[in-house]
Amino acid sequence: MSLFAFRLYFPGENFLLIDPVSISVLTRVSVPIGQGPVDSENHPPVRTKGQMMWYAQAPVSPIADEKVGRSAVANDKERKKMRTKSLVGVLIALLLMAGAAAVSAQDVTQAEKDKALQYLETTKKNVLEATKGLSEAQWNFKPAADRWSVAQVMEHIAAAEDFLRTLAKEKVMSAPAGEPGRDVKKTDEAVLAMVPDRTNKAQAPEPLLPTNRFASPEGSVKHFVESRATTEDFLKSTPGMRDHVMESPLGKLDAYEFVLLVAAHSERHTKQIIEVKADPNFPK
Repeated sequence: MSLFAFRLYFPGENFLLIDPVSISVLTRVSVPIGQGPVDSENHPPVRTKGQMMWYAQAPVSPIADEKVGRSAVANDKERKKMRTKSLVGVLIALLLMAGAAAVSAQDVTQAEKDKALQYLETTKKNVLEATKGLSEAQWNFKPAADRWSVAQVMEHIAAAEDFLRTLAKEKVMSAPAGEPGRDVKKTDEAVLAMVPDRTNKAQAPEPLLPTNRFASPEGSVKHFVESRATTEDFLKSTPGMRDHVMESPLGKLDAYEFVLLVAAHSERHTKQIIEVKADPNFPK
């Protein structure tokens, strides 16, 4: 083992002792979950990044120039040679680490982006069709005192678009990282199945209650169309949408799943609009 050997620590998993001169892994040791790395030689950490640390290994079998009787010139050449090998070895080790991180990280595939974009477009179209050509009486009809009119539902859809996208952009994208290997497909499917299901009623949070914030039903529709375009741009242009997660009523969601939530939410309330229009007393 050379003078330049070092350890790569992975808390909760293992550490690797790597010799960059010989470009080889020398040992692999388990590190208990919840504990930091233990350096039996009491050497301080050289660098820390996130939960991954590497420690310099104690010098092992250093070149004893005096004992072997090498000349100063030969020694200098040997040191330069070893430094060159060391740099190459470190670079290779770092490339391997970067490759491993890329493999372990989950990102949104182009197919997933296309699927979400199509869902956003379809649900937008359905909202517009459900509210097209309504008279003032139809917009404002309420099936009961404790139920919303179409105008109120439309305002809620438009306001929620802004609210949920802002959460994804400003909160989720700066939230802690999700667990490695989490089942994103299962969570995606849960959002798509549970949110549009109106058999489970939910109370809108106070910031999203209708207050005539857009001045008219037509203003709500206009704002919704503009906000949906912004949501689509966010989906198209944002990298690393799987990297962070935030708690929600559906569990921990990443930014991509919040975009699915935006579309699913509008689908849910389009069904509510259809229910209002199906009431026997809805104005003709």
